[in-house]
Amino acid sequence: APRGSPPDGGWGWMIVAGCFLVTICTRAVTRCISIFFVEFQTYFGQDYARTAWIHSIADCATMLCAPLGSLISNHVSCQVGIMLGGLLASTGLILSSFATSLEHLYLSLGVLTGLGFALCYSPAIAMVGKYFNRRKALAYGIAMSGSGIGTFILAPVVQLLIEQFSWRGALLILGGFVLNLCVCGALMRPIALKEDRKTAPKFLEQDYVPDAQKQDLKQMSSCSPLIKAWSRECLCYCSWKEYDFLLMPGFMVLAVSVLFMAYGCSPLFVYLVPYALTVGVSHHQAAFLMSILGVIDIVGNITFGWLTDRRCLKKYRHFCYLFAVGMDGLCCLFLPVLQSFPLLVPFSFTFGYFDGAYVTLIPVVTADVVGTSSLSSALGVVYFLHAIPYLVSPPVAGWLVDTTGSYTASFLLCGFSMIFSSTLLCVARVAKKIKKTRLQSLTNDASTKQHIWTNGAIAYSVTGELDQKDVEFLAVDTNSYSNR
Repeated sequence: APRGSPPDGGWGWMIVAGCFLVTICTRAVTRCISIFFVEFQTYFGQDYARTAWIHSIADCATMLCAPLGSLISNHVSCQVGIMLGGLLASTGLILSSFATSLEHLYLSLGVLTGLGFALCYSPAIAMVGKYFNRRKALAYGIAMSGSGIGTFILAPVVQLLIEQFSWRGALLILGGFVLNLCVCGALMRPIALKEDRKTAPKFLEQDYVPDAQKQDLKQMSSCSPLIKAWSRECLCYCSWKEYDFLLMPGFMVLAVSVLFMAYGCSPLFVYLVPYALTVGVSHHQAAFLMSILGVIDIVGNITFGWLTDRRCLKKYRHFCYLFAVGMDGLCCLFLPVLQSFPLLVPFSFTFGYFDGAYVTLIPVVTADVVGTSSLSSALGVVYFLHAIPYLVSPPVAGWLVDTTGSYTASFLLCGFSMIFSSTLLCVARVAKKIKKTRLQSLTNDASTKQHIWTNGAIAYSVTGELDQKDVEFLAVDTNSYSNR
């Protein structure tokens, strides 16, 4: 039923549960591909850089096709998009279990599975934003914690499956598990909000829509609720106002920041397990590090979501986000000196907590910048921007490992990239605040010059002579009052 505003509860909690399962089946499964890294490298006899392309292509396809997921969600159905994505992702994992070369894995585990995840991920996240407003950050914290809890559970399970059934059997079982995305899609009941209903009438007012077409569309809209809904969807599809947020300065800065953040965060999930093995950590302990990272990720998701919903921190969501990204960058800088299991455990705790924190705040910060009505499309673009860094950064990190014989250069590059992302957002935010303060001060200065009398005349209490700007200001205000 149509609603004036997000319900902040009710079926919304089922949407949160569905998004929680989607993040388990997509992001957690993608992270667990790193556990297969050594198996693929050993079986196919390839170097770090070539093997890393598997994870890179999967992540890149997921983010590169995110706008496609948003498009299907907006103009067909969120339910259809997620179910279709579940079938594609499951097919990709099952085909990967029969791989005979790395190129085969590039296509099946990389492209096909990544495409399936793309059709599920951003639409599910956007649906949470449609059902929640006042408790949005908490809802996102719970929904996005699926990535952490999924990693916590799946990492040791996948390692056990590899030992019992080989990497082929493990991929086959994961393919069956990912079919649960079809169940998640069935939960995504659509909701019509007040701001969505305003889209079609605004479009009909535009000059570039022919009068005959406007009349036809109005007649169609009066025929039945189904035709009315379909005509509104067609109008939204035709209107490129759906992406007008791309020209917003705030979104541009956020987009550039996301590029550097994505470059820095991706290689760690690929190389944490191989790095741990090179410093003498056992296979089970290395998988346990991923589990720790995953479970602390959950704590970061929920606690940061709850904290940033509090009145005292709600205004500072941007700063909480950039603080979390900067802390993850610092963790990457210190990682090369941590060369034992007892030292890597605190790293997994810290990195996992702040990773969960900023992942939760990405959709919240995006919604604050562009608004709820454009959230689905904006999230599609934001996750699309992750694609190139996700594609490039793991092979670049692998090339640095092959060239230098050490992980130091790779981790340092990741750390500096994330710190730059945080610094860029901080500088832009401070500059915006300074500009806003300056405009307010100019407005206050102008208001002290102006005294409005009851007869409509305007006098200025200015000592000395008026300059040209004051004369223009006086003329404009006098004209406006005379018109009244």
